[in-house]
Amino acid sequence: MKDYRDYSLLRHNTFGIDAKCRRFVEFESVGELKQIVSSLEEKDYPLLLLGGGSNLLLTKNYPATVLHSAIRGFEVTPVDNGVLLRCGSGEIWDEVVELCVKKHWYGSENLSLIPGEVGASAIQNIGAYGVEAKDIIYKVEAVEIETGKERIFMNAECEYAYRQSRFKKDWKDKFVVTYVTFRLSDTFCPALDYGNIRAELARKGIEHPNVEQLRQCVIDIRNAKLPDPDVEGNAGSFFMNPIVGKAKYEELAGIYPNMPHYTIDDRHEKIPAGWLIDQCGWKGKNLGRAGVHSKQALVLVNRGGATGEEVVRLCEAIRQDVKNKFGIEILPEVNIK
Repeated sequence: MKDYRDYSLLRHNTFGIDAKCRRFVEFESVGELKQIVSSLEEKDYPLLLLGGGSNLLLTKNYPATVLHSAIRGFEVTPVDNGVLLRCGSGEIWDEVVELCVKKHWYGSENLSLIPGEVGASAIQNIGAYGVEAKDIIYKVEAVEIETGKERIFMNAECEYAYRQSRFKKDWKDKFVVTYVTFRLSDTFCPALDYGNIRAELARKGIEHPNVEQLRQCVIDIRNAKLPDPDVEGNAGSFFMNPIVGKAKYEELAGIYPNMPHYTIDDRHEKIPAGWLIDQCGWKGKNLGRAGVHSKQALVLVNRGGATGEEVVRLCEAIRQDVKNKFGIEILPEVNIK
């Protein structure tokens, strides 16, 4: 266990914001976590449950306690048509995907190179290229902060939706995730119809990719459009893609016939937030020391020395422009503290 006071979170957030917390506690086991939550005092609250910091924007020093999981390890259980893979919440997400691809356990490959840790995958319902974590999550293990009791939640109990779960709503700040079990298939059913996966495969001369080729394709696409946090601080996709009703979509499609969209169901369409932001002229532009990435308008970046408040001002300016032009509210995916 690690327990520090007046601790810098610079290495724990990919935006590169040099904020401090009053207390930083890292646990390596369920037992250590239960010991921690049983000894918390009023000054430790509100707790900040921190993973890899890849979905976090700090706007000031954090006045309370930050908890970070360093629970590692894997357990594999064969099941019909695949395996159950139990992962410690402190495992690096992309290392889990790499392991699955290497072992030919299928289902996670489209989620390659998403930054962060396993615990966050179950809280955020991370997703990319037509696949979401909910598609492979079997169960989530956690410790209840108030009681210290261990809990197990099956997939359906978590009420997963687009970038949502009960851990972000009525369970917010009530549980600390310790393990996530994923169900992977032994049958490869590649998801190729989202984004520009097929175009990238065609560029490589691949018509029927194997799992290794699909993972590399996703990695290449992400590397081409997303900045390296070590060069320009960022949290990946800053905004969620808005889901609109059919009437709103048809209204906009009449004005912008080439507008990209993805059908959710017979009543809803998803419109890429990056496209909306780009149409407002923000791609590559700056507001102070914060800016919009030149290759992907969905990504806000720290041009160097930006504060969290500067990034928030840029976020709000973009949201207002999108609302004025399209009549659509876009919401941050990033956790702003």
